[in-house]
Amino acid sequence: MTFIAFWANVDFLMVAKTKSEPFIWNKNAECMSRGELRALQTKRLSEMLKRVSKNEFYQKRFAEAGITNLAENFKDLSDLKSLPFTYKYDLRNNYPFGLFCEPLSNVSRIHASSGTKGKPTVVGYTKNDLETWKEACARSLACAGAKPADIVHNAYGYGLFTGGLGMHYGIEHFGATVIPASGGRTQQQILLLQDFGSRILLSTPSYALNIAYHMEENAIDLSTINVEIGIFGAEPWTEELRKQIESKLQIKALDIYGLSEIMGPGVSMECLEGRKGLHVWEDLFLPEIIDPKTGEILPEGEEGELVFTNIQKEAIPVIRYRTGDISRLYYEPCVCGRTMARMERVKARLDDMLIIRGVNVYPSEIEQALLSIDELAPHYQLVVNREKALDVLEVQVEISEEIVARWGEFEDGQVEFETLTQKIQKSLKENMGLTADVKLMKPRSVPRSEGKAVRVIDKRSQAAK
Repeated sequence: MTFIAFWANVDFLMVAKTKSEPFIWNKNAECMSRGELRALQTKRLSEMLKRVSKNEFYQKRFAEAGITNLAENFKDLSDLKSLPFTYKYDLRNNYPFGLFCEPLSNVSRIHASSGTKGKPTVVGYTKNDLETWKEACARSLACAGAKPADIVHNAYGYGLFTGGLGMHYGIEHFGATVIPASGGRTQQQILLLQDFGSRILLSTPSYALNIAYHMEENAIDLSTINVEIGIFGAEPWTEELRKQIESKLQIKALDIYGLSEIMGPGVSMECLEGRKGLHVWEDLFLPEIIDPKTGEILPEGEEGELVFTNIQKEAIPVIRYRTGDISRLYYEPCVCGRTMARMERVKARLDDMLIIRGVNVYPSEIEQALLSIDELAPHYQLVVNREKALDVLEVQVEISEEIVARWGEFEDGQVEFETLTQKIQKSLKENMGLTADVKLMKPRSVPRSEGKAVRVIDKRSQAAK
C-alpha cells in the first residue's frame, strides 16, 4: 500500500496568529478551485474503481447493471451517475467481510454498528484510512473554531461506535488535548469540565442538553465551566434545539456529520464563521443529492436523499451509498474562505418518517413545532400505536419548570394546562396537518439521553399481536 501524503499545512502559524482570518487546517485542500478539485476527484475515483473492481460483490453488482471494464473506461465525474447505488442492507448481507477490498492483514481497525435491526454493519480501516479519518476530523475541529492549544472534552461513546475513537484520534492529530470522557456519568462529566477547563465539548445534542439541565437542577453555576463551543452530531437536530442548547450552556453550537459506512464523524462540518450548512470534504467524499424515489440526481439547492462515495478509502470503499438522510447541497462561496460544497443540516432520515393516518411527518418537524412553544421544555417522546387498524400518535412533552412554578402542579381539568394542550394540537395541525394526542408531562419525567436520544417509541408491532 502507498501511504497517503497530505498537503503540508504551511499556513498554520500565520493563520493561527491572524485574528481576522479563520484558522483553516489544510488551506491547500479546503480552499482549492473547483477545477483543481474536480481533477483530483476524478483521479481518486478512477483509482478507487480499480480497487473495488476486484471485489466479488462489486463484480456482481456491476454485471447486474450491465457495466463492463468501468475502471478502464472511466473518463469523467459525470460517469458517476451510471454507477449502481450501495445500500445498508448490502453491508448486512455481506457480513462480516464481504465488501472489504483489502486482505485482513492490511486492516488495522474494525468498527461495527450495534446490530439492533439484524446483522451489524461492519467497516474496516487500513493505516492509510486512519490517517485520512484523522485528517477529516482535524479539518472539522478547525472549522468549528478549535485551536491546537485547546482542551477538548469528548463525550461521544467509545468502542465499536465510530464517534468517540474517530474524534479522539482526530483531536490528537490536530494537536489539541483530548479528555476521553465517553458517554454517561453526567455528574462526573461536569466535574471534569470544571476541573480540566475544556473549551470544546463533543457530544450528541440531546446529551449536551442533558448536561445543561443537570447543572441547572443541581444549582451548578455555568461560570464554573469553560466551554465556549459545542460540536454536536450523531442524531438529527433542529435550529430550535440549537437555540435551546446555546441559551442553556451559553456556547456556540455547531453541527458535525458522519456515518460509519463512509468513514465516521468528520465527513462534513459546520463552520463557526458561516453557520450556513456543513462543509463536505469533497476531496475525500463525493456528495450527491438524489430523488429518493427515482434515484435521479437533483440540481443544486433541491432537497433529496444524500448519497456519498468515499474516494479515499482503501479497506472498504463504498460507491454511491444511499444514506437515507434528507439534505441539500450548495456550492456558493462561504465567508470562511473554504470552497468545498456545503450540505444543509440533515432534516431527517427517510426510515424515521412516520405515516399517521395518511400524513407523512418526520420527528424533527414535530420537534420544531414543540420548541416554538414557550411553555414547553425541549424533552419529548413520540409514541406510535395502532388502534382498529389505524396508526395513532401520542406526543409526550414536558412542561417547563417556570410554567409549573407559575401555574402549580398539573391536575386534570386545570384550565391553563387544557389550553396549552389545545395550543400544541393546533400547532401540529396547522404546521403539518397532523392530528395527535398530547400528553403533558411533569418536568424531568421524560427519560434523559446519555447518547443518542430515543425520540420515537413504536408500539405497533405489539398491537398487532
